[in-house]
Amino acid sequence: SAAGVLVCLLEYPRSKRKKGSTMERCGQKYLTAVVKLFGPLTRNYYIRAILHAALAVPAGFLLSTILGTVCLGIASGIYLLAAVRGEEWRPIEQKPRERPQMGGTFKQPPSTPPPRPPPDARKKQPEVGG
Repeated sequence: SAAGVLVCLLEYPRSKRKKGSTMERCGQKYLTAVVKLFGPLTRNYYIRAILHAALAVPAGFLLSTILGTVCLGIASGIYLLAAVRGEEWRPIEQKPRERPQMGGTFKQPPSTPPPRPPPDARKKQPEVGG
């Protein structure tokens, strides 16, 4: 059970993406500080892959924990693939929010009118049937 707590603490904080934005999980900033505290031990995906593989070995000896073993083995493989591709865990830093300028938010009105169909296409078609 201690291994499960360790994996949960390690996995809960999301990593910052290279492109785009990443939504932070609820309460993640506290666990992010803990993960940052251990530095390269928790940031490096090679170390995470080895840790997950090592935790999967003892769980494989009991039939009741075989599903957890499979999950840890898959996670180890994913981390190894990510490490080979050069990825690592990066914390999500909060950027200070900029206040919008009150005067500069208005856009200029369009300078040209919207396109309209030709005059003969605008004529109303007579209704059939009535």
